[in-house]
Amino acid sequence: MISDNAVFSHLAPSIAWLAVSLAASATLAVVVERALQGLRQVRQRRLEQRYMPIVRRALVGDAAAERALVDCPRRDRIDVAVLLVTPLIDDRDSWRIARTREIFTTMSLVAEADRFLDSRLWWRRAIALRALGLLQSRDHTGRIVAALDDVNIDVRAAALDALADLHDPASLPALVVRLLDPTLPYGRRVNALSAFGSAAEPLLVELSTLDTTHHVAYARALSVCGTAASRELLCEWTTDPTSEVRAAAFVALAHVGLDDRCVELAIRALDVDVPVVRAAAARALHGWTGAPDIASHLTRHLDDTWAVAVAAARTLQSMVPAGLEALRGCAPRTDLAGLLARQMLWEAHAAC
Repeated sequence: MISDNAVFSHLAPSIAWLAVSLAASATLAVVVERALQGLRQVRQRRLEQRYMPIVRRALVGDAAAERALVDCPRRDRIDVAVLLVTPLIDDRDSWRIARTREIFTTMSLVAEADRFLDSRLWWRRAIALRALGLLQSRDHTGRIVAALDDVNIDVRAAALDALADLHDPASLPALVVRLLDPTLPYGRRVNALSAFGSAAEPLLVELSTLDTTHHVAYARALSVCGTAASRELLCEWTTDPTSEVRAAAFVALAHVGLDDRCVELAIRALDVDVPVVRAAAARALHGWTGAPDIASHLTRHLDDTWAVAVAAARTLQSMVPAGLEALRGCAPRTDLAGLLARQMLWEAHAAC
């Protein structure tokens, strides 16, 4: 009978060669990948050096530069599109967007963007979505909405940006529903919804009455696009059993504007046992001067928890003259209230 040691001795050279082969293959794969990446970077730098000066001139209206972009080789057209669109991700200048749209139209890049929506490369899908949004191509609204389910988060973010630029009322129901989708970047969800302004409000209110488990999200949305029409509903939410809903409701009320009832609710909320609600209520009263006694209610919270105390101090600073007078009364104190009062008074004086 052959011993285990003998079997191992027989197989050892083969195992060693297999290990060496696998290591060599892995090393080769890394080398090839880095080489290809390096070649792409070199090509990208050359394209940027060649076309970026032309793009800059075309954006300021140089007809010759625009013609040069139109006549560029087909293999470079998508790279030119990337150079045009990528800066708009962070720079939302309306004039630049309008000029980029004109160049895209002149270059007939819509067909290219449409083709790239089906690309296996995520960055091509993303650039196509942004381009179609900038071009106000409402024929593609359905495809852009469908891209909100893309497997790549950058593509989903690009779809939200495109819908914000597209501003097609037909996409509004999908955006409102997706407000609650945690797989989409929250900031972009809100930005896309805010692009529609108060047009989104009726649908948000309607959905909030049907979906009572997500009032926090709806309140946050109304803090962006709500109007006085939402005030009554938000007032109801300030007495919700959930503290997060109450706080979000006060934040939204600060956006839509207060009335006497809202002010009364906010003053009551200053005395609840949940700091986040007290802070939101204090912020909601910012700038309100209709009732002088509000200053006394806020002054009591200058030595509250840090978030509440800062919110109260900022609101007192905004209430002229009653709030500033209350701050002057607290300034001699040596505790947190005195520190915040002196800081607010210094800022108010510096702003004058």
